[in-house]
Amino acid sequence: MGCSKTLVAGLFAMLFLAPAVLGTDPDPLQDFCVADLDGKVVSVNGQTCKPMSEAGDDFLFSSKLAKAGNTSTPNGSAVTELDVAEWPGTNTLGVSMNRVDFAPGGTNPPHIHPRATEIGIVMKGELLVGILGSLDSGNRLYSRVVRAGETFLIPRGLMHFQFNVGKTEASMVVSFNSQNPGIVFVPLTLFGSNPPIPTPVLTKALRVEAGVVELLKSKFTAGF
Repeated sequence: MGCSKTLVAGLFAMLFLAPAVLGTDPDPLQDFCVADLDGKVVSVNGQTCKPMSEAGDDFLFSSKLAKAGNTSTPNGSAVTELDVAEWPGTNTLGVSMNRVDFAPGGTNPPHIHPRATEIGIVMKGELLVGILGSLDSGNRLYSRVVRAGETFLIPRGLMHFQFNVGKTEASMVVSFNSQNPGIVFVPLTLFGSNPPIPTPVLTKALRVEAGVVELLKSKFTAGF
């Protein structure tokens, strides 16, 4: 009898906890919920909806990713985002996309998407794609040169990067299973946070002298 009660309690716990553990963006309860980006109502997941009578039909289409970004940046790359802020029609649908363009030698530096798995296709050129496993994998680096027409997959929350190893410009398009995947750039987070991480914390964590940390901080005071 005691075993049966334990089993029932366990099943109830699984039923109630599974959505919290396995869920990503919440499922939509209507055909569309075009984001009202000027709305004043506070929302936990997603934006408030425009009335369908005011939504028009442009929310289903976008040409923003058709144009290459300006790669004259310190990283030699340009990210064109197509999330809910740029494409309100994705609101509550749990999807978004990015285009990333690379100059020769350009990089999309090590970063994490805390709320989404990423899948991408190289459209032009060849990119070294690197994914870093967690401590469970021994911090293993999984990497490969991915060429035009080839795809790659990055599990949610794992650090990763792309680097243009070719002699010409390169580009890729990626998609996420979240309307707002989030991004944590590792170098910027460590050395350009606001307020700054105390230097003694970084000297101990990175096992370098304070002067090295201060030099790196000076490189990121203006962001990326």
